[in-house]
Amino acid sequence: MYAGGFAIDKPAMNPNARVNLAIIQPSGYVHSLGFLDQARFFRHQFRRLGAEVTLSKNRLREDAINLVFGAHLGFPDEWQQRNPCVFVNLEQLGLGGSRVEPEYLALLKRSAVVDYDPSHLAAYREQAGKAPIISFAYAPYLEPQVSTPLAQRPIDLLFIGSMSPRRQQMIDRVEAAGVKVSCFDKALYGPERDEFVKQAKAVLNCHFDPSNCFEQARAFQCLSLGTPVISERLASTRPSAAFEDSVIWLPDEQIDAYFAQTFGRASFFEQAQGSLAAFRLADEAHDPLASYAALLAYAGDVFKQHRDAKPQRPWAPHSVHLGAGKDYRPNWLNVDLLELNQPDLLLDLAKPLELPIEMTSLVGGSVRLEASSVDVICANEILAKTPDLTRLMTNALALLKEEGELQIEVPYAKSATALHDPQQLREMTEASWTYFTEWFWKIGWFAYRFEIASFSWLDLARKPCEQEQAVLMRLVLRKVATTPHERNHARAMAVDFGGFEDDRTIEAVD
Repeated sequence: MYAGGFAIDKPAMNPNARVNLAIIQPSGYVHSLGFLDQARFFRHQFRRLGAEVTLSKNRLREDAINLVFGAHLGFPDEWQQRNPCVFVNLEQLGLGGSRVEPEYLALLKRSAVVDYDPSHLAAYREQAGKAPIISFAYAPYLEPQVSTPLAQRPIDLLFIGSMSPRRQQMIDRVEAAGVKVSCFDKALYGPERDEFVKQAKAVLNCHFDPSNCFEQARAFQCLSLGTPVISERLASTRPSAAFEDSVIWLPDEQIDAYFAQTFGRASFFEQAQGSLAAFRLADEAHDPLASYAALLAYAGDVFKQHRDAKPQRPWAPHSVHLGAGKDYRPNWLNVDLLELNQPDLLLDLAKPLELPIEMTSLVGGSVRLEASSVDVICANEILAKTPDLTRLMTNALALLKEEGELQIEVPYAKSATALHDPQQLREMTEASWTYFTEWFWKIGWFAYRFEIASFSWLDLARKPCEQEQAVLMRLVLRKVATTPHERNHARAMAVDFGGFEDDRTIEAVD
C-alpha cells in the first residue's frame, strides 16, 4: 500500500481488537452531530488500512479501542476503567481557543489523545511528541454523483458554524461588498446540511476568534462535496499542506475588493474549479494515510496496555438503567429487551431472575449481577409498559442494596393531557405504589419493602408543576428493611406465617 510515494505496511491487528468510533451526545444535544464528518473520515482511513470499524453514539466497547469524539461534553472518569480509549481532540485549545472545562483538560493530560493541530498540545502535554497528529483531506465517499455547475447554484455564499461577534462582523462586511451570505436559522448537520453545501457557489470560512487556527475539520467536508471554500488568512491560520492550494485564501486587506469585484464572475469560477481540482490532487501528494496508520498502531498499544492491566473479572455495575436507545446512559448498565436499542445487555427483569447471574454483554466482556449489589436503578417510561410489574419490582428490590434507590418516571393517568403511548399497559396514579410500600406482604415480600423518598409532578416539558397541570409523576423509591412490627403484621396477614428455619435438632427415633 502506498501513500505520498512511500510504502505503508498495514499495522499488525490484534485479532480480538476492533476500532469503535464513539461520539458523545448528551440526550437530545443536536450539536454532537457535528462530529459525524470527522468520525466518518477516520472510519474511511481505518478501513483503507484493513481495520474493522464501528460508529456508535455514547457506546463504548470493552473488546475494542474506542476513539472518543466530544468528550468535552462530559465523560465519566471511571468509564475508562473498563473501556480502552483514545480521545480525539477537535477543540481549539490554547490562547484564544475554545473555552473548555478544566475537567476536560485534566482528562486529556492523563489519557491517550490524538489531535489535528500540534499547537494544541501545549494545553495538555508537557512533551509535544506524546500525542499523534492527524489531518483531514479529500473524502472520496462524499463526491456527488451529479453535481450542479457552480454558476447555476442558487446559494451565493454559505456560512456554516456557530456565530460569534467577529464572524458576524465578517459576514456584514461581505454583504456590504454586495454578496449575500446565507446562514442556517437552526442547527443543521450531516447529510441534511450537505444538501445545502452542494447548492452553494462557495462556503465562507472565518475564525471564531482571531487567534484560532484554520478549521480544516470543516473545510475538508465542503471541498470533498465539490463546493469551494473561501477563507480569511491570518498569521494563526496555519493550514496543512493539503489545503494550501485548495482553499481560496484572502488576507484581510483583500476581502472587500474580492467580494465586490471578483466573486460570482468568470474569474472566480475558474479559480474555484482550480481549487477543487487541487484538493483532489493534494490527496495524492499528501495522502494522510501514513498518519492514520501511526494512529492505529498507537491505538493498538493503548488497547494492549489496557487489556493487560485490567482485572480479569466480570463487571459488577452499581447503576442499572432499564432501557437503552436514545436514553442510553454512559457508565451505567443499560438493559433492554430489544437488540435494536443497542443495550449493553439483553435482559428482561419482568421474568424470574436467579441471582447471582453472569452474562456476556453486547459490548464485549461479561457482567455479573448479585443480590443487594446495586446502588440505583432507573426505570423511566418502563413500568407502565411492563406485563408483570410485580416481578420487575421484586427483581429490582432484590438487586438493590439496602437504602438503594429505584428512580421512576411514569405517565399520570388522571391528567387531561396525559401522554398516550400505544405500548402502555396500565394507568398509574399516586396510589399505584401502595402495594410496594404498605401492602408489600400481599406480593410475598417480607424482609424488605420500598418507601417513597421523593415525589413530584411534572408537566409536558418535564418541569415540576402542580398536580392539576401534571402529565408525569417522578418519584424515588428507597429499599428499606421492614420493622419487627411490619414483619409481624405480614405473618398475620399473609397466606402463611412467613417461613421459619427448620427447627429439627435431633434425628427421629425408631
